[in-house]
Amino acid sequence: MSGFTRARLWHDSLAGYTLRAATAAALVIDAIVHFQDAHFYDANTGSLLDQGQLFRIQGVAAIAVAVLVLVWPRWQSWLLAFLVAASACAAVVTYNYVDVGPILGLPNMYEPSWGPPGKMVSAWAEGIGALLALIGLIRALAHRRAASGQRGTTARLAAPEHIPSR
Repeated sequence: MSGFTRARLWHDSLAGYTLRAATAAALVIDAIVHFQDAHFYDANTGSLLDQGQLFRIQGVAAIAVAVLVLVWPRWQSWLLAFLVAASACAAVVTYNYVDVGPILGLPNMYEPSWGPPGKMVSAWAEGIGALLALIGLIRALAHRRAASGQRGTTARLAAPEHIPSR
């Protein structure tokens, strides 16, 4: 069985489907919470965007990447899923404990409480989603490397030997 076939089978295996579905579910939970809570933060404005708009952008990004992971499970999709989930998790944890202040026209999003509806659920979903996406990324890159290594071996075996001219 060639490496490409083996790598392709992983995408179609039960483990592959489960990892994709769980990652997408975590991203969808993140998106739902951001969409539901965005209106609470519309008044918190910066010079570029208000916090409600940032929440909506995060929600759209999470949905788009969730769909991408489900329909096109390549290393690029896993990388985007990791970046979306990990950045959201880092932001919610950081802004809960550190008063960063406004950055580059974005509002000050410091909120020292886990009380707002869905905040804890979203943080857990983002953290778990980031971990799952990282696992998917590592596996996709490992299978890609194995597939390209085996294709290269096959090509070297099939290629004629170089015979120096006399």
